[in-house]
Amino acid sequence: MPRLPLSEFLQGPAHAPILDVRAPIEYAQGHIPGALSLPLFSDEERARIGTAYKQVSQDRAIHIGLDFFGPKMSKLVKHAQKLAPGKEVRLHCWRGGMRSGAVLWLLELAGFKVHLLDKGYKEYRRWALAQFAEPRPMLILGGLTGSGKTDVLHELARQQETIVDLEGLANHKGSSFGAIGLPPQPTPEQFENNLALVLSELPTDVVPWLEDESLTIGRLTIPKPFFEQMRHAPLVVLDIAKEVRTRKLAAEYGKEDPQQLAEAIQRISKRLGGLATKEALAAIEAGDMEKMVDIALSYYDKTYGFGLENKASRRIVRVPSATCDPVVNAGLVREAVRREGLVELAKQPVALAS
Repeated sequence: MPRLPLSEFLQGPAHAPILDVRAPIEYAQGHIPGALSLPLFSDEERARIGTAYKQVSQDRAIHIGLDFFGPKMSKLVKHAQKLAPGKEVRLHCWRGGMRSGAVLWLLELAGFKVHLLDKGYKEYRRWALAQFAEPRPMLILGGLTGSGKTDVLHELARQQETIVDLEGLANHKGSSFGAIGLPPQPTPEQFENNLALVLSELPTDVVPWLEDESLTIGRLTIPKPFFEQMRHAPLVVLDIAKEVRTRKLAAEYGKEDPQQLAEAIQRISKRLGGLATKEALAAIEAGDMEKMVDIALSYYDKTYGFGLENKASRRIVRVPSATCDPVVNAGLVREAVRREGLVELAKQPVALAS
């Protein structure tokens, strides 16, 4: 069976979809971004084969697998034809072994052109984790909660800057309120898979922007080797007055479900204190979003200020602004980077603790 190294497998042909023949539970845990599920075995079948392999013998496991495989061959081919009408696919299993080999044989018999990934999904995971330790220049955009950092990040992208949107990849805005209005977060493994692919596709001659984040975004963790690089990168901090940020957030959260807002306040109640929590919940019930936001920001501003004092960044540049307008602030940020020579600084190597 001819096998493609991972780099060739990922690069194409673009019209040939990637088919993942692992069990549904494996695919749900994490898969190559864009891959489609074509499971050879169900979760239950895979478990039975694995038990036979461990408790009886490899031969017994193979015989059970063949018993499952035979009756579903026609169904597998028809499913593959729906996923790949052009009858050309890229195919993989966990290690590039029997499962992908069996499906390759079947699809080639049905007239498909099949490109098989050498060493399977396991090789993608090895490659993905290695991406996070690769030295990468970057610029970090910071600011207190409500500064509109994400809006500015997207405006920088519209102005032809390169960005890596960690919160977009994580489906979370980073605070206790961060999941409101967003789809469920990916699994930790899928988050890593998606981020690794984005990083690998960055142009080598540009310095990307990322938003300042804590180690965790919701229930996901930024890979530590990559997070350490973020901590040491030049940091541009938007400096916007609390009242301006309060109005912005109040307008945004006024559109959300009050019950979800109340749950978000409850999650930080120990840090807010009993009285502040009670006042914030009463403000939500009364529809007074500005008061609720003002109370929450007292906690978040203190937390971010403490974090800023402990940054390892090579340089921190503050950018005052009287507005949360992303177009205005993107312009101010770009001018600060030019004035301070931060792109050149970001490209200088820095020694990180191993």
